[in-house]
Amino acid sequence: MSFKDLKSNSKGNLSRLTQELDKLNKGTESYKDDRFWKCATDQAGNGFAVIRFLPPTEGAEVPWARVFNHGFKGPGGWYIENSLTTIGKKDPVSEMNTLLWNSGSDKDKEIARERKRKLSYIANILVVSDPKHPENEGKTFLFKFGKKIFDKIMEKIKPEFAGDEKVDIFDFWTGANFKLKIRKVAGYTNYDKSEFDSVSPLLEGDDAKLEILWKKLYALKEFTDATNFKSYEELSTRLNAVLHGDAQVSSKTAESFDDDSPVNKYKPAPPMKQKSAPKVTEPVEEDGEEESALDYFKKLAQED
Repeated sequence: MSFKDLKSNSKGNLSRLTQELDKLNKGTESYKDDRFWKCATDQAGNGFAVIRFLPPTEGAEVPWARVFNHGFKGPGGWYIENSLTTIGKKDPVSEMNTLLWNSGSDKDKEIARERKRKLSYIANILVVSDPKHPENEGKTFLFKFGKKIFDKIMEKIKPEFAGDEKVDIFDFWTGANFKLKIRKVAGYTNYDKSEFDSVSPLLEGDDAKLEILWKKLYALKEFTDATNFKSYEELSTRLNAVLHGDAQVSSKTAESFDDDSPVNKYKPAPPMKQKSAPKVTEPVEEDGEEESALDYFKKLAQED
């Protein structure tokens, strides 16, 4: 930009700078991904919507992505990372939690519970009914949910009792809408009343409309693509920084642990190629929300 342009645009500079400052002040909202839909709730924590789970995209084997992550705070700050166990690799936090869980110490088990893996699933959905945000109706989104909702999906695909109808709820023609019913029970988000409706074709089974819809779906491979995960060495460095307040693998004892605790004896193993997922015995968070646990812990960290 020339000096002449600078002068001629001077009256508009203040407005542009104000807009940029507003963006910076909204930095705590930067984690928001507009591709994802979330059911709005009232002040009591109750919410309702009707959604339809959608089939796999072209080339995908399953219509969901499964992601593990960890979120906890230590003397050196927050550890908020996706777990390498998502992609079948060794993860330093899972290794440490396995040692803690198997140590025989109730104190160690409690620490492992606090740092356990959080489980989330991601799938494409069509919003059929969204009473609080009707502008979302008829649109496709990504939806994050936990094991509770996933179990309801599995109950339809693989019924527990003989004689119950098997339903591929992701199917355009023989699937079913999902009535998402959210309640607050004992302070926790609860999905027990959520249920699938009877089998019905989506968009009245109109193949032309369904093909257009199918082509709008988001590919899920990015969520389990190895290139989008930090390396074992990077995660180990971050873990030790959080636990010990430095970035070195240290024998220094953290104040909250006994000298004999597995935490203080833990040394990250050298990375190695694995043909299958490692055996992990740490506890896993089974109560999931439509909002991923990773996003939740990011918000907590931003509020500190």
